[in-house]
Amino acid sequence: MYRRVQEALWLNPPISDYDVFNEAKTQSYFESQQAMMTLCTYSEGVNKNMEELSKNQLLEHFNKLLQVSLWGNKCDMSISAGQDNSQKTSPLDSLNSLQPFILVNDSNMVWSALIAAQRPGQTEVTTGVRVDIVLDNSGFELFTDLVFADFLVSSRLAREVHFHGKCFPWFVSDVTANDFQWTIQQTMAANHKWMSKSGVQWKSHLKEGVWSYHDHPFWTQPHEFCDMEADAPDLYATLQGADLVLFKGDLNYRKLTGDREWAHTVGFNTALRGFGPAPVCSLRTLKANIQVGLQPGQGEKLSSQDPDWMTSGKYAVIQFSSSKLEQKD
Repeated sequence: MYRRVQEALWLNPPISDYDVFNEAKTQSYFESQQAMMTLCTYSEGVNKNMEELSKNQLLEHFNKLLQVSLWGNKCDMSISAGQDNSQKTSPLDSLNSLQPFILVNDSNMVWSALIAAQRPGQTEVTTGVRVDIVLDNSGFELFTDLVFADFLVSSRLAREVHFHGKCFPWFVSDVTANDFQWTIQQTMAANHKWMSKSGVQWKSHLKEGVWSYHDHPFWTQPHEFCDMEADAPDLYATLQGADLVLFKGDLNYRKLTGDREWAHTVGFNTALRGFGPAPVCSLRTLKANIQVGLQPGQGEKLSSQDPDWMTSGKYAVIQFSSSKLEQKD
């Protein structure tokens, strides 16, 4: 369907670059301003004291911003059928109450992968840690991804961040190159001291090559990710250059796991069926009938308590896999 919509536009050159979903995307951004201001104020406080932070404090901020990016994924227009999906409340205040709804939380393994990738004593730019983020929705979710990416760079947990988006408008709210640039421009122009400061900082990350945006036709094709190495070897090779690849959202999770009806207790690593260009982490709120990596009985318990647990967007997972873990197993 999304390809047909795009084809109709491509066949009409005056509007070939028109984004039919643009209005809904910009509305989602503007309606989440309050939450964005809160995030930027928090971010400013962290950046100001970055040099004095102990490793444990750094880990605490890392976990908070990782979870903000996780729950930012609730804002998805392809399933809210155009209903209000903006973020009105402070995302940071909600984290404690949302904790019980994270069914698998591998954030410590994600942290360990980043720490393990640090190359002590080497200051050359080429050897710095690189994190790739495969984006999902624009609007508030993209904003949380940018805040998290800025933290990774400011804290020196990462030297560079590569963002991967879609070549054309996809699943209503998915990020395109235009959405990415527009979000940064709007943040720079915000009438809020710390928000505009964040926007200026993000723009400078792009200018200096610390951040970069990429798209590839593979992301809007029907292939599951275990076929990437064969179907898009150039993209697979690109991801192999990362020390960690974060996959945002439900559709990415479905493509990671092949959209199969796995038993809930099957390991995340098994469900990836060999896909592993680099250590992989999925940040996903559940909106489709697939979930792996649960404890025995956990899925059954959830089904009896909350029959819609896999599709309501109420539950979430932070799941990690690395070929290094396999070797240890």
